[in-house]
Amino acid sequence: MPTTDWKPTACILCECNCGLEVELGGEGGRHLVRLRGDRRHPASKGYACEKAHRLDHYQNGLDRVTTPLRRRPDGTFEAIDWDAAIREVAARLSAVRDAHGGDAVFYYGGGGQGNHLPGAYATATRRALGSTFRSSALAQEKTGEFWVAHRMFGTAMIRADFEHCDVALFLGKNPWQSHSIPRARVTLKEIARDPARTLVVVDPRRSETAAMADIHLQLTPGTDAYLMAAILAILLEEGLWDRAFLDAHCADVAPVEAALRAVPVAAFCARTGLDEPLVRRTARVLGKARALSTFEDLGVQMNRDSTLVSYLHRLLVAVTGSFGREGTAHVPTSIVAIASGASRRKSPVVGAPIVAGLVPCNVIADEILTDHPARYRAMIVEAANPAHSVADSPRFRDALRSLDTLVVIDVAMTETARLAHYVLPAATQFEKAEATFFNFEFPRNSFHLRPRLLAPPDGPLPEAEIHARLCLALGAVTEEDLAPLRAAAAEGKAAYALAAVERFLGDPRLAGLAPVLLYRTMDLPPETREGAVLLALAARAAMQSPASLARAGFAGPPIEAAQALFDAILSSPAGVVFSVDGWGDVTGRIATPDGRILLALPDLLQELARLRDAPPPARDPAFPFVLSAGERRSFTANTIIRDPAWRKTDASGALRVSPGDAAAIGVATGDRIRIFTRTGSAVAPVEVSDTLRPGHVSLPNGLGLSGADGSEPAGVAPNELTASQDRDAFVGTPWHKIVPARLERA
Repeated sequence: MPTTDWKPTACILCECNCGLEVELGGEGGRHLVRLRGDRRHPASKGYACEKAHRLDHYQNGLDRVTTPLRRRPDGTFEAIDWDAAIREVAARLSAVRDAHGGDAVFYYGGGGQGNHLPGAYATATRRALGSTFRSSALAQEKTGEFWVAHRMFGTAMIRADFEHCDVALFLGKNPWQSHSIPRARVTLKEIARDPARTLVVVDPRRSETAAMADIHLQLTPGTDAYLMAAILAILLEEGLWDRAFLDAHCADVAPVEAALRAVPVAAFCARTGLDEPLVRRTARVLGKARALSTFEDLGVQMNRDSTLVSYLHRLLVAVTGSFGREGTAHVPTSIVAIASGASRRKSPVVGAPIVAGLVPCNVIADEILTDHPARYRAMIVEAANPAHSVADSPRFRDALRSLDTLVVIDVAMTETARLAHYVLPAATQFEKAEATFFNFEFPRNSFHLRPRLLAPPDGPLPEAEIHARLCLALGAVTEEDLAPLRAAAAEGKAAYALAAVERFLGDPRLAGLAPVLLYRTMDLPPETREGAVLLALAARAAMQSPASLARAGFAGPPIEAAQALFDAILSSPAGVVFSVDGWGDVTGRIATPDGRILLALPDLLQELARLRDAPPPARDPAFPFVLSAGERRSFTANTIIRDPAWRKTDASGALRVSPGDAAAIGVATGDRIRIFTRTGSAVAPVEVSDTLRPGHVSLPNGLGLSGADGSEPAGVAPNELTASQDRDAFVGTPWHKIVPARLERA
C-alpha cells in the first residue's frame, strides 16, 4: 500500500504560522484533502489547531479572480490580458505621480498573516512611484504598543517566554483562540495544571483562556487603564518593585513613583467594577513572581486609553524586573524588523502621527475625502480588504470610490476589489513560495520559506511577478540594470552575492529596487522562486546580528554568512533555526541612548493624571450597551477564507448577550436581534451567554463578507457599526471593543 505523499507548508490564519503537512488530491490534485501538524517545524513541533484543517476553503474559494479585470464606466468589469493591465495600471499611477507627486499614491496591505513577501516586493513598486505613505492592519492594532516600547526600550518588538514563566498575565488576550505564542493551547494547559504556576487574565468576557485562569479580572469594558494603574500603585505601596533591576537598568524612576503614589487605588478599583482585595491579591502575585510573562492584545489595543494601557503594561514589566531572564520578556532577533517607533513625519492632511511607518487606518478616509492639495489620489491595495476591515465601512467605501485610481492585487473578488478600477489576480499562498516575518521565538528563532504546493492556474500571477512587471513598465528597472546581475549569476552563487551587494550598496536607486532585481536575475526553481528577496534580508540579518546567526551555524564574513543562511532557508522546506541567543544578551538590546529603560514618558504620565482627575466617560443613555466588534471564536480568522461553509459552528456569527440582558429585551438563543450604533445597524442571531457582564455584548470578527454569487453576506460585518472618529488620541488605533450600542428584538 503506497504511503501518503505529505508536502510541507504552514498555516496562514494567525501570526504563529504553524508548520503543516498537506496531502493533495481531489479534482486535478488541487485540493488540500488532509492536513496535520509538521513535527519537523522548529517552532510549532507538530502543533496545529482546528482552524488549519479547513484551509482548502481558502485554496478553492468560491470568488477566486483568475484574470485581470478593468472597470467599465457603468461599474461592471471586463476581462483584459496581463499586458494591457500592466500597461494601463502603470500609466494611470505614473500620471497621478507626475501631476501630484509620488506621495499622492497610497499603499495599503503588504500581506496577510502568512503572506509577507508581497510587502517586500511592493517596496520596489513604491520606490518606482515615489510613494512613501502606507498602512496595514498593524495600524489597527499594535502601533501604540510599538510606540511606547520604542520610546522606553529603544526597540518596538518585545515578547515573553511563557513556556518557562511561573506567572502568566494576558491583557485583553485570549490565546486559546488568537494564539500568538508557540503551541498556545499546550502551553496554556501546562500553566493551568501546574499548582506552582499562576495564570492571570484581564478580560471583560470569560473567554476560554479566562475560564482556565487562577485569577480572572472580569472588569468593566474600557477600564483597563484604571486597573493597571491601581496594580502599579499597589506594587509600589507594598514594596514589590524590583529595586535592583531598576537601579541597574532603568532611568527616570522618580517621576513615575510620584505619579503612582497619587493614584487613588480604591477609587480606581471601583471604576473597574472589581473588588479592591482581588486587585491587591493580583498585584502581589505579579510582584512576587519568580518569572513573569505578559502579553497585551486587541482587547486593550482596540479600546479606550489603549496607548496609556501599553505604557502601564511596559511599566509593570520594568518595575517587576521581568526582562532579560528565563520566563520573562525578551527582544528577539528578526529577519525583518516589522515594527519601529514614531517617525518625524505626519500624514499630509490630518497631521496624524506615523508609527512603524504606518498611517493610522482611521484617518485614511479623512486623508482622501477633502480638497486638500496633498490628499491621496490613488491607492494600491494588496492582499488586504480595507473596505471591510477599517472603521466606518460606508465612509471608507466613499473614499475609495472618490480616488482617481484604485488598483487591487488579490486572490479573491473582495469588497475592496469590487470598488477598484483594476483588479490584478494573485496566486494563492499555496501557489507560490511564501513566508512570514513574524519570527519572535527565543532563544532559538526560526524562519520558514514555504515552497509552493501547486502551480497557479492560468491567469493569476505571484505578487513578485506582478511587481516586477510594474517596475519594468514604469521604466524603473531596465535591461541595463539586470544584465550585470545575470552575468554574475552565471558565475555562481558567491559571485552573484558579491555583485548584488556591491551594486545595491553602491547605487541607492538600485537598492530601492533590489527585490525585483533579485527576483528577475536569480536562478531559482519554481517552487522557491519568490524567495529570491530573502538573500537581501539574510544579508541585513548577517550585518545586524552576526553573533546570533553564528551561534545558529551561520558564521563568517557577512556575505558568506548571508549566503549560507539563504541556502539553508531554500533547502529547509519545514523551516530553519536562523538565530540562537542567550538570556545574557537581552538587556544589551535596550537601545535607548544610555542603554537604560526610560520609565518616565511625560505625555503619558500627564494622561495618567488626567485619568485620576477627570470623571470616567459617561454612558450615552441612547446607547446603553457596550459592543465588542470583533471577537475571536473557534471558526473566525482573517477574511481570506470567504466561504462561510468553512465554519463548523456559529456560521451566522451570533451576537452574544448576557442572560439578564436577554431576558430584559425578551430574546433567547436563536432569536434575531437588531444592533444600533451611531453609524449603522445590523441584524444578527442571538446567543445567550453567561460569559459576558451585563451591558456587554459581542460580535465575532471575519463575517459579513459578500457572496460570490451576489447572495446576502453571512453574519454581520463589524465595521458597518464602528466610527472612525472613535480612536486613540496618541496613535489613532480604533476603539472597536467599546462601541456604544442599542439592542432591539428584530
